[in-house]
Amino acid sequence: MALQMGYSLMQEQRLKLVMTPELRQAIQILQYSATDLLQYIQQEMTENPVLEFDEKSVATNEVEELNGLKHLGKSAPYSPAAASTEKENPIERVAAGPASLADALEAQLCDYDLDAKERNICLYLIRNLDEKGYLDIDSISVCKRFQIGEDEYERCLAVLHSMEPDGVGARSLSECIEIQLLRKENPNRLAIEIARDHLPAVADGKLRRIAHKLGVDVLEVQAAIDEIKSCNPRPGSSYPATSPRYVYPDVVVERVDGEYQVVLNEKDMPRLTINPRYQKLLAQKELYGEEAAAYLKNWMQSALWLVKGIEQRRDTIYRVADAIVSKQRGFLDKGLDYLKPLTLKQIAEELNLHESTISRATQHKYMQTPRGLFSFRFFFPSGLSTENGEDLSAKTVKMKIKQLIDEEDKEKPLSDQKISNQLQLEGIRISRRTVAKYREEMGIAASSARKRYT
Repeated sequence: MALQMGYSLMQEQRLKLVMTPELRQAIQILQYSATDLLQYIQQEMTENPVLEFDEKSVATNEVEELNGLKHLGKSAPYSPAAASTEKENPIERVAAGPASLADALEAQLCDYDLDAKERNICLYLIRNLDEKGYLDIDSISVCKRFQIGEDEYERCLAVLHSMEPDGVGARSLSECIEIQLLRKENPNRLAIEIARDHLPAVADGKLRRIAHKLGVDVLEVQAAIDEIKSCNPRPGSSYPATSPRYVYPDVVVERVDGEYQVVLNEKDMPRLTINPRYQKLLAQKELYGEEAAAYLKNWMQSALWLVKGIEQRRDTIYRVADAIVSKQRGFLDKGLDYLKPLTLKQIAEELNLHESTISRATQHKYMQTPRGLFSFRFFFPSGLSTENGEDLSAKTVKMKIKQLIDEEDKEKPLSDQKISNQLQLEGIRISRRTVAKYREEMGIAASSARKRYT
């Protein structure tokens, strides 16, 4: 049969999602944190001539009238913080930046009698420390760079090792611990030897093997390891590696007459409005020509999209926060033990929104509650089921595991399987592997490393 080709006309109806500029902007605005949104608004203000700050703090109903947006369900209350007339000096709320590890060490160099070359070598070593405070460069590179011998390099390195915090400038974990032990008033020689040669066995809890190799009693090894554990394996961790990120709560939850009220925190969020002068110019377009009117209309449309996107974000965040508070009331009333497992899908179904919308609305957002400041994602923990049909969050189960370990017999610590068995007796369905996973996430050693000798 011959293949035939030809032309024909036919109609076809399709549903296709078109990502309009307005929708793209609304999605972008929704996933911004409060700080990022403020920066975005400031950028739009510099580019769009028709936008301006509303000094009188436009009320919610006036904004709705401007962009034609109607709330679905409960409307977000206007934040009393936004209407506050209290004047604050913003400079007084800016914290001084903390000193870095390099700054602290460079300041200590003034206490040493060094010539210019030695000072430059020490500065070079300081600037090659990693965030843990370890020296991240080999001696050959330093000697080659400054045309020095190994002895001069070691003298400069000794200067770095003598600085605070103890252990800074070490090239390995064992050297870091050894430096700290040597700086104690009465150095424990056994602890120093164990730190130098037997740290892997310490991590595995092989105390008897270490005692046998060193020809000492296991109790002496245990005491030496306790001293090793008192050292800081990351001496640079007390100094920030990067600038601190300040958290601005998007929502404040307050308890009033036994009920929790959700209030949007908009004290520092500017209210936007359209410059009335440009509105009048657009109404008189015949006086300025079609080209000027089209130019002005584009900026006006962009401004309306921005105002509408911000209001939609405001409405969505309020509804999501209100639903979270309703679901997690037990946590707000009684604490972490009563934090329930929750998924984005559950909130999406309750609010009749898409799960991706809930995901964007909970990204980089924070909630100030009577229990403290938490990210929105904190309220969506995974969980385990119990025999009576209730759900427990992973955080609650971790607390129970930690409590069992804290109360165990230190001479016979509980294995992961025994912890699993005890939790199952309490009605919590949990496997040994899950216990091990949660224990490792909490930074708790295995039973062999927790064993104590008496």
